[in-house]
Amino acid sequence: MTQVYMIANLKIEDAETYRKYEKGFFPILKKHGGSFITYDDAITHLEGSAPVEGRVVMFTFPSEEAARGWFDDADYQALSEFRRAGAPLTSLTMVKGLPPRD
Repeated sequence: MTQVYMIANLKIEDAETYRKYEKGFFPILKKHGGSFITYDDAITHLEGSAPVEGRVVMFTFPSEEAARGWFDDADYQALSEFRRAGAPLTSLTMVKGLPPRD
């Protein structure tokens, strides 16, 4: 099993609506074995095409299957309507971790 990392870039346009998403996010994340890493509302971009201004969120899952289970979860999809309404995503990216080395 290879750990995966999720990186979301979004811009909060309606903080009250987005807070409804935040309140429900963590229980569903944990349900699928996910862990929150960090977020930043003022990233420092050093090179290349800049992401859209806003929030960058990072979290992880123990496997790609767990991450896909989280994303496809009906409860998450229902909850994500608050995020879509309050903080549309620029991107949600899955990055696979390195496999264990022998």
